[in-house]
Formats: sequence, C-alpha cells, structure tokens
Amino acid sequence: MGGCFSKPKPVELKIEVVLPEKERSKEELSASGKGSPRAYQGNGTARHFHTEERLPAPHPYPGPQDCVEAAVCHVKDLENGQMREVELGWGKVLLVKDNGEFHALGHKCPHYGAPLVKGVLSRGRVRCPWHGACFNISTGDLEDFPGLDSLHKFQVKIEKEKVYVRASKQALQLQRRTKVMAKCISPSAGHSGSTNVLIVGAGAAGLVCAETLRQEGFSDRIVLCTLDRHLPYDRPKLSKSLDAQPEQLALRPKEFFRAYGIEVLTEAQVVTVDVRNKKVVFKDGFKLEYSKLLLAPGSSPKTLSCKGKEVENVFTIRTPEDANRVVRLARGRNAIVVGAGFLGMEVAAYLTEKAHSVSVVELEETPFRRFLGERVGRALMKMFENNGVKFYMQTEVLELRAQEGKLKEVVLKSSKVIRADVCVVGIGAVPATGFLRQSGIGLDSRGFIPVNKMMQTNVPGVFAAGDAVTFPLAWRNNRKVNIPHWQMAHAQGRVAAQNMLAQEAEISTVPYLWTAMFGKSLRYAGYGEGFDDVIIQGDLEELKFVAFYTKGDEVIAVASMNYDPIVSKVAEVLGSGRAIRKREVETGDMSWLTGKGS
Repeated sequence: MGGCFSKPKPVELKIEVVLPEKERSKEELSASGKGSPRAYQGNGTARHFHTEERLPAPHPYPGPQDCVEAAVCHVKDLENGQMREVELGWGKVLLVKDNGEFHALGHKCPHYGAPLVKGVLSRGRVRCPWHGACFNISTGDLEDFPGLDSLHKFQVKIEKEKVYVRASKQALQLQRRTKVMAKCISPSAGHSGSTNVLIVGAGAAGLVCAETLRQEGFSDRIVLCTLDRHLPYDRPKLSKSLDAQPEQLALRPKEFFRAYGIEVLTEAQVVTVDVRNKKVVFKDGFKLEYSKLLLAPGSSPKTLSCKGKEVENVFTIRTPEDANRVVRLARGRNAIVVGAGFLGMEVAAYLTEKAHSVSVVELEETPFRRFLGERVGRALMKMFENNGVKFYMQTEVLELRAQEGKLKEVVLKSSKVIRADVCVVGIGAVPATGFLRQSGIGLDSRGFIPVNKMMQTNVPGVFAAGDAVTFPLAWRNNRKVNIPHWQMAHAQGRVAAQNMLAQEAEISTVPYLWTAMFGKSLRYAGYGEGFDDVIIQGDLEELKFVAFYTKGDEVIAVASMNYDPIVSKVAEVLGSGRAIRKREVETGDMSWLTGKGS
C-alpha cells in the first residue's frame, strides 16, 4: 500500500469489516439471478434502467494502526530468483528476490487461491502453478489470465541487513486487489438508444473487455448483453461442480457493475447487426446504436440428431440451471454421458458419487484421444473405471427411448441397450454466430469469426474475441487457430479493449487450460493440434507424469498431473519465444525446466 511509511495525513479512520468472499457474494447476488439493476428484460416487457449510483466508500488512507510492519528475514536468506512465504501476523506475504531487489506481494492467486510460492518466477513476473495466471512482481498487476484481480504490493525496506515488510491489515486479509477503474460519466447512460461500446456476450471475453476499458480510464457508456439470465459467471465450474448456485459462480457482485457503470442486459438476444448504420436489433425489437462493437457470443453445444432426441431429461450443460437439474435427476438413478471430452468426463466424474450408475458413450477408442493422445487417455480412463464408470467406446447413440415422455433407455449402434434416467450430451460445440450471416462481418466456412492479432474483424470498429473466433497464434508461426479456453477468452477480451482505445496491442499469450476429476487436476499449456509423438516422463499408472506433445522436433504442448509447476514453467519458456526441442525432453533430465527462473 503506497504511503504506509510516510507520516499519515490526519484522517477520520473507518474500519471496514471484510466478509469472506463466499459470504459476500451470497449477500450481494440474490438467488433470483435477475442480473444488474440496469438490466432490461429481454422479453420486451419492462425495460427499467436504474441510474442511482451507490458507489462503495473509498478506502480510508491507511493510518498507522491499520498497518503492520515486521522484519521477515535477513538479506542473505534469499538468493536471486527465489520466493518465500513470510508471516506478517495478520496474514502471509510472498517475498521475492529478483536481480538483487526484494518485492513483497499477496501470496495467493486471486483466481482460485493457489499458493504462488509454488509457481514460476521468470521475466519479472510470477506465474500461478495451477492455472497459469501471471503477476508483475514490481506492481502486483495481473498480466496474464485467468482471473480478474491483481495482487496487493507491499512496501519493503532494508535496514541493518534485515528485510522489513509493511502492509495494511486489510490488504493482507483481502488477498486480492481490483485495479483502479474509471466510472461512467456519460449523462445519457441508461436511457438513450445509443452506447459508445456494445459488447455482445458476457463470458470471460466480454467481461474482461469491459473491465479493461474502465481500467484504462474510459468513462463513456458500456453495455454488455447476454442471452443468460445471470450476470457474468464462472462457466468452467459448471461441469466440475454441478451443484453450484448462480450466486456462488458470479465473477463480480452486482454492486460492481453499478459502481463502474457497466450496464448488463440479461436475456437479451441480438438478431441482426447493421454495420453500415452501426446498430444492432434485439429479438424484442429494441435497437441500440454503438460506435465500437465487440462480438463475443461464444458457442452453442451440438445436440444429438438420433431418433427420440426430443425426450425429456436429455441435457447439454450451458447454464447453472442445466447443471443443477442434472444433479437432481441423477441422484440414486442411472446417468449416461455422451462424449468423452473435457465436459463429458468432468460431468461423469462429478456424478459418480451422486448417481446409482454412470456410463460414458464415445466414438473414439479412448477418452481425450485427440487432445491428450492414446496413452494419457487410457490412463485417465482407468482412473474412471476404478471409480465405477462404465465405458462404451467406438460406438454412438442410435435411439433414446422414453417412458411417459421421460428418458428410460439408450440404444447404441452396437445394439447394446443401457438403462438411463438422465443423459448429458458433450459432443462439442459450434460458434454461435448465426445472427451475423447477413451482416457483412466475415465468417469462415465453419462459422468462426476470423480476426487479426489485434482482435479486429474485417469491419472497422468491430472486434471479436473468445470461443467464436480464429486468430493468428504468434508462437506457432501465426497459424489461424480457434482455442476455446477460458484463459484465452480473457486475454482476447483485454486485447480487444486496448485496441478500441487505439493502443495497438497484440495477442501473444500461450494457451493454458486445466481439468479436474476425482480431486485430481490435469494442466495443459501450448497448442497440440497435429502432434505426431508424445514423450512421457514420470509414472502414468500413478497419474504422476508430464507428457510432451511434439511435432517434428519441436515441443508444441505439455500436459501434467501431480507435477507442478512444470506446465507453468513450459508456458513461460514458450512465452519467452524460446523453442523447446524434442531431444531436450527425451533424455528425462528436466533440470533445465525445473531449475530456477530462466
């Protein structure tokens, strides 16, 4: 906290009680999930825009009794490139020594609370060991995703060979810092039919775009519209914990949107985009003009096209309501999952403790085969079988049979008949770009929106980001790719916002994703499409391994289980522009990777 060491100005001290994150979000987002107070109901009835701004009280200037200071170590205790968690009485701090200088930061990743001391220090930043988020050690600022918040930065001074850290007690307990943001000062906000920035889609890309604009001082009107009933939420959690309620999943409380003047239109479907007149039309006939547009519509899940596809209790998982209903119907009953990709396998894993039986139907020979290869896929399949999941591989669904309209049996092409009370379909997705077909905004043959490195479409002032785009991947020779990962959507939303403000930013992040099943996590970095070999170090049987995916003599991706922080380390190496050669990972000598920062 700046100014902690200098003499405090005389201020009236307000001590704030900070509730734990969970409690806070429970209180702030009522379970009705009606979205922001400025939402208009997409069914064409009430369209109310509240303009009362109840801003959170600014933090009081930290006075001496709000700060805590302590000697945490001797200057010689840490070598360059080392990190250590130190205790300050009110909480822990991450102490980093880099190029002879000490830095003190929050010790937990604000995304899911990973201990950053176990992460990777490289190029002036620390990378989270779990999901790859990066923080600048000089400022604490978030520089790569996932997550929305930065770390607190604490003051360090050296006296008589001792390292002292001084911090505000509040910052120590909060463990996260939301960047300073502009407020909306546009007088017409909430009433007129025009907005400065319109964002279609309120997933990670849309939300990060809106937040980045405010962080960069943009104070004009921003409207974020979504098909969902809810404010932006953590969608990857849906398939990993199907019981989660909308208020537990919310990425920001509704007060946040009100405070920073980010208007959210829920249940709002855009049906046409008129780029000549810079106008969009919603399903209920509402029209909105824009001067800058971000398209981040995401994707729509593919559905089964077999006989009986209309029977009840067959789901794709898109919303918290879908996920909650699946768990309710599966309790003590027979569940079947079609598709052994990430979504399907996460759902199957979650349901094993709830359902009487869980079966998985998949066209390939092994789960995750295209993504993780045969051997890793088989090792994961074994973990599922050990947890009671039954697999029906190299077949597909021929028919869904119902009793009184509700699913009762699933018939496979192999002529096998499986009893089923609930079915979850996870067979991939297609970009949700149908509304753009006549717009003049370029789409490729598969319906993706091609953009350049600045997230620009073929139409000036129109940007696109997230699961619905293809973009040039810098470290794979600018190959045009679609990467539908949560982390990538964040990064693209940020780049789009920067370029709306003419900052000439380019996308350069290394893709990073993760999956969690039976309490075990698999992490993955890079872009493995077209790999021709997999080199595995460690023990696949024990699920303690790292797998390197190679093409020719180059490593193009890495996956690991119980081997942190190797995936974050590889992501750092690839991000620095250095190629990793196949021969470097074949030897089994990983010291070059697991050693200190590059």
